[in-house]
Amino acid sequence: MRGFSVRNICLSVMVCGLLAACEDRGATQQDAAAVEETRTSTIWDLFANTDDPNTKLEVNKYIWNASLDVLNFLPVQTADPFSGVIATGFGTPPGGRAAYRATIYVRDPALDARSLTVALQTRSGPADVDTVRAIEDAILTRARQLRIADSKL
Repeated sequence: MRGFSVRNICLSVMVCGLLAACEDRGATQQDAAAVEETRTSTIWDLFANTDDPNTKLEVNKYIWNASLDVLNFLPVQTADPFSGVIATGFGTPPGGRAAYRATIYVRDPALDARSLTVALQTRSGPADVDTVRAIEDAILTRARQLRIADSKL
């Protein structure tokens, strides 16, 4: 039984190189565009600077201000009007016993219920769904009041 020699290994590498060089060169620019369209994103796309500097994220100012008004008993930890996120610390509502923490997400410039998402948490876990819905309704009602008051000016 013969072992692999340096000559056989070099010959194998050369044959592989020749086969690779014989690939189909008939691909057109349309084929390349089709491949680019079907390309999936990767983790490295997060680091690519492909953001359009002219893109603006807009939030509804009435929902934003109404959220701050309705949840004024909660200490605001972070508020980013460009992304529409308000995060609060724990606070107790007037006349209440349980402490709550909220994260409010205003994601659209429309004065619409779909523009608002509220995540409410107690110290023992997520708040009751009815409580979250009541908070959302109070914020949307206050936002409509602010809008009506603004249109009367």
